[in-house]
Amino acid sequence: MKFLYREHIKSVVKAPLEGKSLSDIVFLNSTEAKCARFYQESGLFHVECSYYVGADWFPHLENEWFYVESKLNTRFDPTTGVEIKHIDESKDLVEVDVLNMLFQALQEPEVRDHTQELFEIKFDSPWIPLNRKQDLISPLIMIQFMNLVKDIVRKGLKKSYYKVEKNLYAKVKGKVLVGQTIKHNLVKNKNLNTYCQYEEFGVNGIENRILKKALVYIRRYMTTFKGLSQEPFFQETFNYIQPAFQDVSEEVGLNDIKHLKFNPFYKNYEKAIELAKLILQRFSYNLNTIQDQDTILTPPFWIDMSKLFELYVLGKLRNRFPIKSQMLYQFGDRANSLDFILNSDGYQMVIDAKYKSKYSHHFVTEDIRQVSGYARLKKVHNHFGFDEGTLIDCLIIYPDMENGFEKIPDNLHQFPVNDYFGTYKLGIWIPTMMT
Repeated sequence: MKFLYREHIKSVVKAPLEGKSLSDIVFLNSTEAKCARFYQESGLFHVECSYYVGADWFPHLENEWFYVESKLNTRFDPTTGVEIKHIDESKDLVEVDVLNMLFQALQEPEVRDHTQELFEIKFDSPWIPLNRKQDLISPLIMIQFMNLVKDIVRKGLKKSYYKVEKNLYAKVKGKVLVGQTIKHNLVKNKNLNTYCQYEEFGVNGIENRILKKALVYIRRYMTTFKGLSQEPFFQETFNYIQPAFQDVSEEVGLNDIKHLKFNPFYKNYEKAIELAKLILQRFSYNLNTIQDQDTILTPPFWIDMSKLFELYVLGKLRNRFPIKSQMLYQFGDRANSLDFILNSDGYQMVIDAKYKSKYSHHFVTEDIRQVSGYARLKKVHNHFGFDEGTLIDCLIIYPDMENGFEKIPDNLHQFPVNDYFGTYKLGIWIPTMMT
């Protein structure tokens, strides 16, 4: 480990920075979404971490990298809601179980369609050595790969001509392999057998074999994590994918993997093959190394924890309100996109997910103003069929690791924000490394 930070923290950068400058690290090329902001103060460089966890290189520095942990402070001033800085980290910091949180969210099929903006992987950057616990990105790569393969299976596997070698009896087809025929047939007095190489047409082409091999590696990888192979996402996706690959071999040479050229007509294969190569490369093309590695090289990556929490809440809300027309996700347009809008069981409200544990003790005025502004949109009033001026309820859902609900309760009005009319908050339990 070079340098270790945690989300929602400002810290002095102790890397050697004489004569250097540091530029901010942004998420998915968005100048507004900053994974890490660097600035100078009192002659020192500081880093400010936001709602992102991951590992990356310091900008403009060689061989210096840092890791941002998913740890949240549980101590806040009950009057002002300000985070208490001087804490006992062993007692007051709680580490979020990111993968557990993700897999719980993925139990809801609708969540699986919204993972594109959840994480960023910098495949073209030098890779970083992380221990297995810090390797959050391998499962995410595998999830992305399996979603792509599922889409390929849905459209139908590509068929192509591929070379096969067979020991044929009493016939010749294609090219006769003289050396193998002598070695395996003539010297053994099998005079009617001939080794031949010829082309067949079907699904057992090189592309599908690479995908099949990567799926075998994923199966093996899942056994190294307790309970991972039992996660519904993996079980359901494998059950959907595997029948399509029944006639596909996993035998593929390293040279074939490295020098495969893509047919531009099958664009849906290109990204899946790239991820398959990455999965195989991570384990040095050797199944035995999957369980042996304590340290694994991984490309720099970032996970948007606020987006993950939003998807986690989506899964919880969908379980409570299963009729999609009554609970809509990402209502509105790009300029005004609401997290959720609910019109069910006597509730008409705008719901926003905020990845801010301080709501357990206080609230954030800017967040209340934002969700109240959403509730004033004409499009929202028209959706409910309300007249102009009708006060629409607002609900903010936040993470509460100590007293949060595991499921969305029946009563959404039980925790009002007393300073505002028609505004409520609700704490949802999220998994931590201690649970």
